[in-house]
Amino acid sequence: MKAPPVWRACSAGIDVQTRRSLMGGVAGFTACSLLASSRAGQAAGLHRQGRGRPAGQVKEAGPATDSVVGDAVTPMGPMPTSARWAYILDSTTGTVLLSRNAEERMPPSSLTKMMTAYVVFAFLASGRIRLEQEFPVSSRAWKMEGSRMFVPLGSSVSVENLIRGMLIQSGNDACVVLAEGIAGSEERFVALMNEAAQRIGLRNSHFMNVTGLPDASHYMCAQDVAMLAQHLIRDFPRYYGFFGEKEFTFNHIRQGNRNVLVDKGLADGLKTGHTDAGGFGLCASSERNGNRVIVVINGTASTNERAHEGERLMSWAFSSFETVQLLHKGQVVEPAAAVWNGEHRTVGLAVAEDVSLTIPVGWSSKVQISVDYPSPIPAPVAAGQKSGHVSVGLPGQPRVYSPLYTVSPVGELGFAGRILTRFGHAPQ
Repeated sequence: MKAPPVWRACSAGIDVQTRRSLMGGVAGFTACSLLASSRAGQAAGLHRQGRGRPAGQVKEAGPATDSVVGDAVTPMGPMPTSARWAYILDSTTGTVLLSRNAEERMPPSSLTKMMTAYVVFAFLASGRIRLEQEFPVSSRAWKMEGSRMFVPLGSSVSVENLIRGMLIQSGNDACVVLAEGIAGSEERFVALMNEAAQRIGLRNSHFMNVTGLPDASHYMCAQDVAMLAQHLIRDFPRYYGFFGEKEFTFNHIRQGNRNVLVDKGLADGLKTGHTDAGGFGLCASSERNGNRVIVVINGTASTNERAHEGERLMSWAFSSFETVQLLHKGQVVEPAAAVWNGEHRTVGLAVAEDVSLTIPVGWSSKVQISVDYPSPIPAPVAAGQKSGHVSVGLPGQPRVYSPLYTVSPVGELGFAGRILTRFGHAPQ
């Protein structure tokens, strides 16, 4: 006979000294022995944080001819920014540091070329194209308006040079040559972009071209731009370095990287963009002391404002936040979880992975740790069996979850043992 599980939960604000004692094995969690309510039990399964709006239900934005200073949301409270759309992500822990209109549709302008690059890199990584391979320059590509790398009509250009022309010089002509060389036409390549966007979870993005030239049905949101940057960095480390090159000379024309944060050495990649509808935008990433931050802004009024705001927000992100490792993989956080009908009455529970949290500097004492698991755990219990989760976070902020697993096996009692347990020692 198996008892229906109830959920055990504990929550405690901890400071640095208390956290160290927990890591050292002091039974700080064992004091959390109150049975949780059914409401807490229901909440225990909610490991994934949902977005504010369902896919496709996003705000639409009008032209961004002038940026307007407004407040962005941060864990420390409102913060003014001149960017109409803004989003800062700590890529190492997935913590959102700043957000303003981050899920609102916006014209991505040349930030689109990050998605174009993602598809090109995927073809390179799979071996379907090579860096030294050359693609012909069509009349359509040669006539492209806007920023260009100035590919000669009728010539053939290597994939490697086309990537540099696309990412450093922001060449619209380079984008079209790549699209036609890989997919046969820009339209077919755009279909690949939209397929890839769905696959990696860009829920508020849709592409109509490979360049970012204005189109009413062509949009991204700042949150998706950051997610795309994260995928570029993680999925294609071999090719990410193209974003960080400071200049490129092609056809005797030297052009510098338009991303001023890259030029100043404050970022190791990604991209800028500008159209009348989208204003001046930027996506930049940098890694310092093992932490990587991704900054996305769009809708600023000028190149100078874009550069100033991008630099200011990047500096703020690194100086205002720290990443603290709270728990270590294999650390026992519940040494005596009750077992039902087991040869032993308890079993230890340990975290399955390291647990870190990015928090404002000096906020360690506000961190809360919660342990949730079904109690009692019915025997038999296998070593390494998943049993609940631990979560960490600041009050009112999304939490970081990690599974718990049992550290040792517990066999099921025989018939006589179950009878004795039922009448004399049944867990409550």
